[in-house]
Amino acid sequence: MFTGIIQCTGILTAVLRHGDERHFTVRPTNPFDDVQDGESIALNGVCLSVESHSPQDYTVYASAETVKRSTLGSLSIGSEVNLERALALGERLGGHLVSGHVDCVAHVRRLIPAGASLRVELEYPAAYASEVICKGSVCLDGISLTINDCGRDSLQVNVIPDTQKRTTMRHWRPGTAVNMETDMIGKYVRRLFQCGVVRDSGIPVAASGGSSAISLEFLRQNGFL
Repeated sequence: MFTGIIQCTGILTAVLRHGDERHFTVRPTNPFDDVQDGESIALNGVCLSVESHSPQDYTVYASAETVKRSTLGSLSIGSEVNLERALALGERLGGHLVSGHVDCVAHVRRLIPAGASLRVELEYPAAYASEVICKGSVCLDGISLTINDCGRDSLQVNVIPDTQKRTTMRHWRPGTAVNMETDMIGKYVRRLFQCGVVRDSGIPVAASGGSSAISLEFLRQNGFL
């Protein structure tokens, strides 16, 4: 598990291709202490296991499925990447719970200055719209961000100056592809509806494609209002 708080960036010093699979050797800009073979480190938001390491760098493997669902296939020697080691129990959870399992690839539409911050608008596959909510959380290239606004296939986030400085998002431009992981809680809620668990519980659910069947009267009867 991760939090979406980038610890440092790293540079790829080697990329080995085996068909659709990849091996990446990563040199963190701030070397990690006590790296262990087998531990998980997120690279641009993708959870990857360390296969070997030295005091200066480490090597990870990405399967064909991981490469297909993320932007890892576009990385090459010299690429800068966001890095985060796995969360240890008892540490502060500064961002939100992130699994490191990328759902889709989003693309930057616009970057709009907003004071010292930067408002970024991205487009993503509409199939994930039910897992994206205003003021909810999203992980973009491993960065935990709050959704300021969203539509069926787009969302906006506000990026503070420190995040711009410490991560690869300072290189984002219109058209840049980024890894996107939706909120973990939203995924489970969506699955409950898909499997009919919520429907069978007695909570009114609208027919497919219709508007919500939860009314003000229903909320009053059940103590929400």
